[in-house]
Amino acid sequence: MDEDSQNLKRKYRDHRGVIVRVIRWDKVNQQVIYLREGYQHECMQPLERFIQKFTRVL
Repeated sequence: MDEDSQNLKRKYRDHRGVIVRVIRWDKVNQQVIYLREGYQHECMQPLERFIQKFTRVL
């Protein structure tokens, strides 16, 4: 595993109600990397924006 990122498998709901799956946390760049259903590329958000727009689904 890369020292600069942490692998995760957590689900969150975005501000529109869409579920995303967080796969990685980039500690150095302070970014959350996640996947959207039906979209093949990884998405990223700065941590501060992610905290504002996403809610964890338990």
